[in-house]
This record gives sequence, structure tokens and C-alpha cells, in this order.
Amino acid sequence: MEPFAMHVFVCTGGGTCPHQGSVAVHAFLKEAVARARLKSRVRVSQAGCLDQCGHGPLVVIYPDDVWYSHVSLEEAQAIFSEHILTGRPVDALRFRVGEPGAHKLARDQNGRPTQRCTLCRDGRAVTAACEGE
Repeated sequence: MEPFAMHVFVCTGGGTCPHQGSVAVHAFLKEAVARARLKSRVRVSQAGCLDQCGHGPLVVIYPDDVWYSHVSLEEAQAIFSEHILTGRPVDALRFRVGEPGAHKLARDQNGRPTQRCTLCRDGRAVTAACEGE
């Protein structure tokens, strides 16, 4: 068996990602790849913490080294249709940070972010988690 042409990681192991819908995003992408009969070329895996809590659910696609943040089910469909099927990253959904490394948001005692996300998607808070709700 040859290695996979594409490996898709969905963060499901961090403290907030599972509560933000990452399990559903992972399940959708895994099923979509199976329905498209791409299982021999595309691997969809659960990832542990990617050290980007507060920006999840995260989807990372290798070998393209493209990270997506705050992925909803609707956005997972776009990522599947555009990036996985055609190889074109969905620029509007990409996770962009100024510096590599850990970019965790400060959290209160309930685990909710206490600050607005200024790192992802050009500083626009796009989920309740980013807005600290």
C-alpha cells in the first residue's frame, strides 16, 4: 500500500474542540471521503490537542500544510468540496497567525475564552468561543 496523498487532521482531543463541534466535523469529513471512494488516497484522523485552543474546531491538511479554524459543518463541506476534492485551499477559512507556536486564549475557570480572538481569520471573532460567551 502506498502512503496517502492527503492526510486530514481534525482536533478532537483538546479541552474546547469537542464542545465546539469538532467530533461532528471529523465524522462528516470521514464519511464524505468514504462516500467519494477516496479512502485509499485521503486519510481523515482525529488529532489530539494542536495547541490552538479557542480557535477550534481546527482542520489541518497535509502535505499542503493548510490549517483551518472555527470550522462548522457547513465550512467542512466547503473544505471537502474545494480542498479535498480539487486540491484548492479555501482561503477565506484559513487559520492565519503572525508567529508560529502556541496561540491559546486566556480562559476563565469555566474554560471559556476571556478575550476576543485577534489571531484568526484576520481578527474577526466568528464563534461564541472567540467572543467569550
